[in-house]
Amino acid sequence: MERSFADSKELHGLRYCRLRGLKNASEQALLTAAVQNIKKIATHLARLEKVCCNYLG
Repeated sequence: MERSFADSKELHGLRYCRLRGLKNASEQALLTAAVQNIKKIATHLARLEKVCCNYLG
């Protein structure tokens, strides 16, 4: 969990909010979380494909 927050801060710009207001800050946090989840899914699928290709081929 700590690593996830650190990645959000360092890699995805959550150190500072880009826009003002609670709605905009919440939107930025949710989009950042979505990006992190997409990256995790892509990494998992790439590893899975590599394992399947090695196993079948």
